Amino acid sequence: MNTRSRSGREAFETARETLVARGVSIVECHALSRADRLNAVVERMVARGTRRLIVGGGDGTLSRAVVRLLGRDVTLGVLPLGTGNDFARSLGIPPDIEAACDVIAQGYMARVDVGLANGRPFLNAASLGLATGIAKRLTKRLKQRAGKLAYPVAAAAEVKDLRPFHIRLKADDQELALDVLQLVVGNGLYHGAGNMVAPDARLDDRRLDIYAIAAPSAASGHEGTGLGQLQDIATLMRVALSLRSGEHVEHPAVTALRAARLYVEADPVQEVNADGELVGKTPMRFEVAPAALRVYAPAPS
Repeated sequence: MNTRSRSGREAFETARETLVARGVSIVECHALSRADRLNAVVERMVARGTRRLIVGGGDGTLSRAVVRLLGRDVTLGVLPLGTGNDFARSLGIPPDIEAACDVIAQGYMARVDVGLANGRPFLNAASLGLATGIAKRLTKRLKQRAGKLAYPVAAAAEVKDLRPFHIRLKADDQELALDVLQLVVGNGLYHGAGNMVAPDARLDDRRLDIYAIAAPSAASGHEGTGLGQLQDIATLMRVALSLRSGEHVEHPAVTALRAARLYVEADPVQEVNADGELVGKTPMRFEVAPAALRVYAPAPS
C-alpha cells in the first residue's frame, strides 16, 4: 500500500486493523512510500509462495501488480485507494475501506479476464486520443491537490489541444477506418473514474468492448479550423453527458464494437494509455487473457 501521504498511512493502519479484526491472517505488511518498489515487493512475495496478496491503491498500482500475478496461483485482494478505482467499481467492491476489507474476509473468489496491449496486461481500459492526453496531465501533484476533481480538471485542460486522428481497426474479422477524437478498448465495465465502456461490458465475458468517438470536423472539411474545433468539442460534450449511464453507445458519433482481438493503426501515430499508464505507441494489438486473474469479489446475491 502506498503510504506516502497522510491519508495513505491512515488507510494502511485502518486496513490492517480491520482485516485482523475480521479474522484474516496477515503474514507480511509493506507500507510503500515509493511506487517503484511495488514490483520488487510483489515479485518477492510471490516467489516465497504467497497465495493471497492484498494491494491498496489506484488502478495504475493494481495494473502494475497484476503484471507479476498472471499465471501464478495467487488471489488478489483490492483496497480501492486511488483517484479512479474503476477496477474495484467493475467488481462491485465498495469504496469504503472497511467494507472492502469485508469483501476480502468473506473469501469469495472470482476469475476475471485481463486485457493485453502488445502483451502488457491491463484491467480496465486502454485508450488513444483524448483519454491518453488526460492521463498525461493527471500528475501525482494534481491528484493530491484536486482529489476526485483531478479527472475533470485534466479533461478541461486537454480539450483545448485536441486533434482528430485517423484509425484503421481490425476487430476479429471486421475492418473499419475512422476519423476520431478518442478510441477506448475496455476489458472491464468502467474507465476514467466511473465512465462506462459499454453498459453490458463484463470482466468475465472473454471480450473487449470498444468505442470510438468520431471527429465531425474531419467529415465537414473543417479540421484544423476554429469552427472545426468547436464542432469537435460540442460532440465530445454531448457524448460525455451519457458516459456515466452507458447511453453513449447509442450516440450517432459513437461506433461501438465487441471483439476478442483488435489491431489498431493510427495516422498520425498515437500514444496508448492503459489503466492510466503510457504503454507504447500505435500500431497496437489488443486481446483478452480469459479468466487469467483470481480476485476477491462480492459474492453473487
